[in-house]
Amino acid sequence: MDDTGCSILHVDMDAFYASVEVRGRPELAGQPVVVAGLGARGVVLSATYQARAFGVRSAMPITRARRLCPQAVYISPRHGLYGAVSREVMAIFRAVTPEVEPLSLDEAFLDVSGSLRRLRMTPAQVAAHIRAQVAEQQGITCSVGVAPVKFVAKIASAQCKPDGLLVISADGVLEFLHRLPASALWGVGDKAEEVLSRLGLRTIGDIAHIPRETLRRELGAAAGEHLWALAWGRDERRVIPRREEKSVGAEETFATDVDDPEVIRRELLRLSDRTARALREAECVAKTVTVKLRLASFKTITRSRTLPDPTDVARVIYATACALYEGSGLDGRARLRLVGVRASGLRPASSAATQLAFGDRPDGWREAEQAIDQIARRFGDSAVRPAKLVGEGRPRPSPATPTSPPSTGRAEPRILGNESGT
Repeated sequence: MDDTGCSILHVDMDAFYASVEVRGRPELAGQPVVVAGLGARGVVLSATYQARAFGVRSAMPITRARRLCPQAVYISPRHGLYGAVSREVMAIFRAVTPEVEPLSLDEAFLDVSGSLRRLRMTPAQVAAHIRAQVAEQQGITCSVGVAPVKFVAKIASAQCKPDGLLVISADGVLEFLHRLPASALWGVGDKAEEVLSRLGLRTIGDIAHIPRETLRRELGAAAGEHLWALAWGRDERRVIPRREEKSVGAEETFATDVDDPEVIRRELLRLSDRTARALREAECVAKTVTVKLRLASFKTITRSRTLPDPTDVARVIYATACALYEGSGLDGRARLRLVGVRASGLRPASSAATQLAFGDRPDGWREAEQAIDQIARRFGDSAVRPAKLVGEGRPRPSPATPTSPPSTGRAEPRILGNESGT
């Protein structure tokens, strides 16, 4: 198809976590493989297309996944590994164009309009080049949508999965869009889909041909206007190369509800480690620490504290998290289903050096944790961990996830010390 003017690419890795695991274990090629939290309350994070054929999907409870596909190989996630592969993949994208907007570890928008002359390629050829580089350098596959605007490119990449390339020409956008279900549009969630269904709007073409004022009245002015514009292929959003992170954090759902404060504090330590590592990977420090506590009744309590100095040190984050937990007002035997730690108020680490008073010495914790980062990158995340976490077996991973996509990916830290020593 004619790719003139189709300078926006959406690149999406195919079954990313599962593909990385299969890459490291070639004997699993062609088999149903599921990456998930393996506890009773775990959820599916990624599944190969062989597992998806049985109905397994991301975010599905693992108990349901096991019922649908008991023969699958179930693997606990390794977030540090996925973050490292993601950084390599993003480096491939940035070798093509600096205009890269990551959406998550495994997908990004690219604007290649400024690179076509240098590369002496058309947009479709750039897309093919990226797919070849990812396969050659990383041993995994990706799917690429090429279109004039962002949301059409994203839909196109989903339509050609797995391991595909789809170009939507500028004059073919409406033909492509109008046959798709209404749920394919950005912003159509369950509630909006219910309203559209009540109006008899099943496809994007149906939305495009209903009076705009009807959508504004039924969905609200902003949402109605937005969906109507998208239905006509209009999307003014540009690729934003550097999206500023707002926060970084991690959370864990317990296999069974926990009422032991010591167990909760150990989990806060584990989550503080992950959050601090993610901050260091992103070269950021945080000014505010927040603790999330979800009771067995699903009531959720959050408590926050602003620090005197921004930090990326797990020891500081952990001490603050414990203080917030202890000051939460919960009964000492309150049963918790989930705990989380989040760091916000981010700024570049280079701009946040702490001013020492005359005669003060730095305590060395940040340098120690940086050293542990190097050990973990070489020998794995479990090579060194806090004394409180030794003897617990393999830690239950839970990703440190920014509220807006990072440029570096997520990591899973382990620090050397805590208040009990190493």
